[in-house]
Amino acid sequence: MKITDVEAYLCHYPLPDTFYPTWIPGYPQSSNSCLILILKTDEGIEGCCASVGFLDEAKGLVSLLRPFLLNRDPFQVEDKLRMLRSASFLGYRGWFAEVALWDIIGKATGQPIYRLLGGGPDKILAYASTGELHPPEQRAEEVLKLKEMGFKAVKLRVKAMQMRDDIELVETVRQAVGDDMVLMVDANQGWPIHGFGPYPRWSLKRAMDEARAFEELGVRWLEEPLYKHDYQGYAQLRASTTVPIASGEFNTDLHEFRDLISSGCLDVVQPDVTLSTGILNGKKVAGMAEAYNLEFSPHTWTNGLGFVANLQLMASVPNCPYCEYPYEPPGWVPQARDFMLAEPLLVDKEGYIAVPQKPGLGIELDMERIRSCSEQL
Repeated sequence: MKITDVEAYLCHYPLPDTFYPTWIPGYPQSSNSCLILILKTDEGIEGCCASVGFLDEAKGLVSLLRPFLLNRDPFQVEDKLRMLRSASFLGYRGWFAEVALWDIIGKATGQPIYRLLGGGPDKILAYASTGELHPPEQRAEEVLKLKEMGFKAVKLRVKAMQMRDDIELVETVRQAVGDDMVLMVDANQGWPIHGFGPYPRWSLKRAMDEARAFEELGVRWLEEPLYKHDYQGYAQLRASTTVPIASGEFNTDLHEFRDLISSGCLDVVQPDVTLSTGILNGKKVAGMAEAYNLEFSPHTWTNGLGFVANLQLMASVPNCPYCEYPYEPPGWVPQARDFMLAEPLLVDKEGYIAVPQKPGLGIELDMERIRSCSEQL
C-alpha cells in the first residue's frame, strides 16, 4: 500500500460565541481553526488527522509535509516518525500527520486503533476541562451544572495576577461542590504567549506557595505551574508538595519526556499526540511513565480529530485515570469543537466518554461542513 495523495483543508469554523482562552490572554477566539489532512492510498483507504491553527501559518506546513508522505507505505510508522522528526528540525511540528497513518492501518485491518495498540477499556472517565478565567461565584455555579451533567471531575484555570485570587477561585468552587467532586488546577505557565494581553509569570516560590494552598483543598493535580523546560524547577516543586504535578502538552519527542520523567519532574505525564509525539511515540511515553509508576493523561484541547486520536491512545494504556474533555460554553462546545465530525463526541450520564469502536479513529468526517469553512491547499 502507498500514499498517493494528500488533501489539505485550512478551516476556520465559526464558534457560537467568543471564546477567551487563558493560554492566549488578550486574544479572543471567534473560530475553531485547524488544518485537516486526508491521506489517500492506492487501495482506496483514506486516513485523516488535524493540527491546531492560529491564522494561516499551516500553508507552509502542507508543502513541507507532502514530500515526507507521498509514495510512502503507511504501515511503516517508525520510519515516518523519523521523517517527521526531520521536519521538526526545520521548524515544523508535523507529529499530527502520524495519526492519519494509524487511521489507515486501523481501516485496513478492521480494528480501532486502541485495539491495535494492545486493547483496553471501551470507555474512560472524563473530566470537564474549562478554558476561561471566570469570577469565583460564576465558576462555582458552572461547576455545579457540570456535576448535574454527570461529570465527576473538573479542571479549573488559575491565571490571576495575584495568588490570593487563584486560591479564592478554587476555595469557592470546593465549598460549592463539596468533597465528592475531583478538582484539577491548570496554571498555563508552560508556554506563555506574549504580546496580546497581561498575564502572570509564576516563580518557583509562587508555584510552591500555591501548591501548599491547594493541598488543603484536595486538588487532584496542579498542571503546568512552570515553563515546560524548567526541569530543575519542576523537580524541586514536586519534592515540596503532596499535590501531584502534571505537565507535558507542548514538550516534544521522546527525549524531552525521558528527561521530565527521569529527573523526577512529574506525577502526571500529559503529551498530546497531535502536538508532542504522534500515537506510537505517545505509547512509548506512556510506557516510560508506567515504568516510573506515574499517571498518563494526555492533553486534548485541540479539536475533534485531535481529541479522538488521544482518546484511542488513552484506551490502550493501563495508567490513564482520566480523559480531558474540553468544554467551555457558550463558545467552546462539542458541536463547534468537533465540527469536522459527523457526530460530536459526548459524555454519558455517568461522566464517561466512549471509545469509538469502528476501524481506525472510529469516526466519519463531515466533508460538507469542512468545505463550507475551509480553503483547500
